[in-house]
Amino acid sequence: MNVFESLNETSNKAKDIGERYVESSHQYLKLKIFQQLTGAMSLFGKMLLIGAMLFIAFLFLAMSAALAIGYLFNNFAIGTLIVGGSFLLIAFVIYLLRRRIDQKFIEVMSENFFD
Repeated sequence: MNVFESLNETSNKAKDIGERYVESSHQYLKLKIFQQLTGAMSLFGKMLLIGAMLFIAFLFLAMSAALAIGYLFNNFAIGTLIVGGSFLLIAFVIYLLRRRIDQKFIEVMSENFFD
């Protein structure tokens, strides 16, 4: 009977250790998910604020560049066409580099996610 009691006690200890492991793993996963979500939301918020400010700055810079080029050529339509064409050219270059941009983005996000 002593062997059975010892075996029962050992199995109870193993069960308790297993339950503690599962509980701590669950807590770790919850904490990791919280960390990833807060990091992503913080990054999104910062990107939104900085992006909005950069958009406004580029808008004013584009308007002033169009006016300056218009004064240079004595024709505001040509100034706006040159600035608009420049933006189209930049957009085309970004379109051509889209795969590299995607790869870099995935690389950075995977480093953050699997850290």
